[in-house]
Amino acid sequence: MSHLLFIAPLYEQSQQAMNQTYGLVNTLILLTSSWFVALAVERAKRGANRVSGYLLSVAVLCGAGFIAVKLFEYSEKIRAGITLNTNEFFSFYYMLTGIHLLHVVIGMCVLAYLVKVARKRSLFAADIKVLEGGSAFWHLVDILWIVLFAMFYLVR
Repeated sequence: MSHLLFIAPLYEQSQQAMNQTYGLVNTLILLTSSWFVALAVERAKRGANRVSGYLLSVAVLCGAGFIAVKLFEYSEKIRAGITLNTNEFFSFYYMLTGIHLLHVVIGMCVLAYLVKVARKRSLFAADIKVLEGGSAFWHLVDILWIVLFAMFYLVR
């Protein structure tokens, strides 16, 4: 229990260095991307393959936007001397957001594949299942970010 009493001030002090604007922008980017993915699956089910492919492409661009914001944030922290070795808070911050960033990259590859699937001349039930499965992965990445956002940027 005494260990937790030691960590709480460190957590609060470290959290002061977090830029909530970056976190909020990234949250909005991922929520928007998930909306585009959900619309794409719904349109594919209705036979609007071309529109579905376009919506998925926009979601990929949102993923790229997330990465850009995260890289700006990382570089700002590193310029301020805040690294993986600064303290336990930032060790967890870099490790967990870095793992999430890797999943965003994987998710963008999944979405790029879904664009290819969605642009087929006609979609079969198996294609729709692929679209749904790939979109579920992207939504999971989104949900994980919401947890990380709350944990590192909001909870005080």
